[in-house]
Amino acid sequence: MTLPRRRFLYLTAGAVSLLAVSRLTLAQAYPSRPVRIIVGFAAGGSADIVARLTGQWLSERLGQQFVIENRTGAGTNIATEAVVNSPPDGYTLLLVTSANFINATLYKKLSFKLHPRRRAGREPQP
Repeated sequence: MTLPRRRFLYLTAGAVSLLAVSRLTLAQAYPSRPVRIIVGFAAGGSADIVARLTGQWLSERLGQQFVIENRTGAGTNIATEAVVNSPPDGYTLLLVTSANFINATLYKKLSFKLHPRRRAGREPQP
C-alpha cells in the first residue's frame, strides 16, 4: 500500500504537532506558588543556615520563593509531623538530618512513619 505524498505530509505534520502539544501539557510549571522548607531546629543553627542557603539558591534558579520555617521541639518530631500531615503536593519540604531517623528508633509512639526510600538526597557520612 502506498500513501500519496500529500497525505503522508499531513500525517507527519499531525504527529509532530501532537508530540509538541503533549509535551506542553505534561510539563507543568513547578513551583507555581511559594514552597515551605520546614527545619526542626532553632534559627541560627547549622541546619537553619543550610536550609536558608538552599532556599536562596532554589529561589534564584526556579524563580519562586522558598520560605524557611523553623519548628523546634521534641527533637525535630514537631517539624517532621507537620510535614507528614501536610498535603502531598511537593510544596512542603523537610530538611532531614540524622536526628529524624534516630528519633524514629528512640520513641515508641510516633504519629508518623519515615519512609527512607522517599528521600531526595543523602547526608554526607563522617
